[in-house]
Amino acid sequence: MNYLDLNFALGADGPLPADHGYLLYSALSRVLPELHRESEMGVHPISGKSAGPRKLELLPHSRLRFRVPDGRVSEVLEVTGKTLQVGETMLAVGPPSIERLSPLPALRSRLVTIKIKDAPTANEISPELFTQAVRRQLEGLNVSEQVQITIGKRRTLRIRRRVVVGYELVLEGLTAEESLVIQESGLGGRRHMGCGIFVPLKPRSLS
Repeated sequence: MNYLDLNFALGADGPLPADHGYLLYSALSRVLPELHRESEMGVHPISGKSAGPRKLELLPHSRLRFRVPDGRVSEVLEVTGKTLQVGETMLAVGPPSIERLSPLPALRSRLVTIKIKDAPTANEISPELFTQAVRRQLEGLNVSEQVQITIGKRRTLRIRRRVVVGYELVLEGLTAEESLVIQESGLGGRRHMGCGIFVPLKPRSLS
């Protein structure tokens, strides 16, 4: 089973909440009810530029992006032409394009969340504990221990009244096979909400 990214053009009547993972998931679930039960699909966070405190302005290249098995593209096409309410913002979903995954040696995820039993509380996950948890998940995917792990910014995801803590993550020194495995499987949970989805590392991604 091969995965790909399905990228839909977007229009918006205003800025999005910067922390929009759960809100976007909720809006999409009304159009794609299978997202509630789905484990194979992921939804990327929407990119844009800061538009003030906790706000994100869409740019011409901003897209609604799904990571899906290539045999399930037709299911996701249901969002084409739909209008999604994300917070107070209305998103108009346009036509999609397809992007194949690239087996590059360096990958980044904006936010990875992992449930860690050894953490004092869910909100007190140190970079050291997080690194250990990442390494365990990489071992489970048969990724070499030689892969370099870089922990970036501490980030949060709001789910109703609960706040989930995680970190930005960069992996370097991957083989082509390891790169594809990580892009297809992700790390941690909540991939439907934009967490644990990896893309090729761009220069200064951790700045």
